[in-house]
Amino acid sequence: MSEHQAPDGRFAANGPHEHDIIDPTTEEVVTTVAATPPAEVDAAVARATRAAEQWAARAPGDRARVLRRFAVVVDEHLEELARLEVREAGHPIGNARWEAGNVRDLLDYAAGGAERLNGRQIPVAGGLDVTFHEPLGVVAVIAPWNFPMPIAGWALAPALAAGNAVLLKPAETTPLTALRLAELGLAAGLPEGLFQVLPGAGPVTGRALVEHPGVAKVVFTGSTAVGKDIMARCAAGLKRITLELGGKSPNIVFADADVEAAAAAAPGGFLDNTGQDCCARTRILVQRSVYDRFLELLEPAVRAFRVGDPNDPDTQMGPLISAAHRERVRSYVREDAPAVIRGEVPAGKGFWYPATVLAPESAADRTAVEEIFGPVAVVVPFEDEADAVRLANATAYGLSGSLWTRDVGRALRVSRSVRAGNLSVNSHSSVRYSTPFGGFGQSGLGRELGPDALVAFTETKNVFISTEEN
Repeated sequence: MSEHQAPDGRFAANGPHEHDIIDPTTEEVVTTVAATPPAEVDAAVARATRAAEQWAARAPGDRARVLRRFAVVVDEHLEELARLEVREAGHPIGNARWEAGNVRDLLDYAAGGAERLNGRQIPVAGGLDVTFHEPLGVVAVIAPWNFPMPIAGWALAPALAAGNAVLLKPAETTPLTALRLAELGLAAGLPEGLFQVLPGAGPVTGRALVEHPGVAKVVFTGSTAVGKDIMARCAAGLKRITLELGGKSPNIVFADADVEAAAAAAPGGFLDNTGQDCCARTRILVQRSVYDRFLELLEPAVRAFRVGDPNDPDTQMGPLISAAHRERVRSYVREDAPAVIRGEVPAGKGFWYPATVLAPESAADRTAVEEIFGPVAVVVPFEDEADAVRLANATAYGLSGSLWTRDVGRALRVSRSVRAGNLSVNSHSSVRYSTPFGGFGQSGLGRELGPDALVAFTETKNVFISTEEN
């Protein structure tokens, strides 16, 4: 990766500000990336607008072929992309390979949708009524640092398939995979200007994109506070918007569940990606009659979760993204906090934080209601099904969650009662590219992924054709 990206606007223009990309494992500078100044955003939007007009005019099958070629090129560079993700984000290599593969699969899946973006024929009196899904034009995607590749792909693939251009602003700390994806897109045959990456700070480059009159839609993944600010700024221009925000997801374990399986799976539910996951099951709610037994089983499972060098294929948890974020996580866990489990981390450099399980005296404790975004979970007992649902819903968020039970009726009742957009029964799986994803409440607006993903990047046009004789 070069120190400065090409100045022609395909990636990032050389600007007056630069950002060091730090390897979270070694704390070493990987490279330096130039920020995109607001003036360059204007030029990028102009290029994207021209490219979008030409791209939308191409036959759906033609767009599909280019995206399938893009998927093939990503697959050919999967290991390279995964290694970049390890260096800039500290993800274990196994996770990073999955993330690069997810981008490949999303491109391939969305390509099929380009030829199936069907309108409807609606029966009406006096004529024929039909609908069309027309592309929006230029879409701005503001991606987070916790999953830089896949979440960028969630918007990139369907937006391109639907006939739009994409301007991607990656997080300041993790722009490298985004920049490389833009290069691979060009190599696969994407037209110049159709997919551009604009690194920079959120309050500068991100705000310029959000407020630009040439941007038709903004897709943002990040904190709820920033999401609210972006929503307010989009309101001024009546821009379309999709927000995937914070979470404080429950993991509900009933007494009739396979408690051994639930305890064995629980660490992955809150330690995956070092807890830097809005879907993390950080509120473990356990029925009181099996609470002690669950904790007995949970401790060895947490301690067996392998923490270490992200380049080691056996590693399951790496470091946090930065020193500043580590301090934020640490601020939630006092030295005298009621911890039932405290894990260990490697000595030396790296933004490490140990797996931690707390048993707060109250379910209203801030550790049980606020998003910590680190490898910290709380365990809270509940009495019965109604109490479990009450505790699960005692949060402003509603993104994801799990419940463990052998009772199919209970699984359906609780799934319908818990206010969250994505629930798993006897599993912690939240994301599949073929199924919709999104949250309730303070967890966001809109849905990504799934069979209707392309529609979210279009406007519906209705056309009535009179068949009356003149």
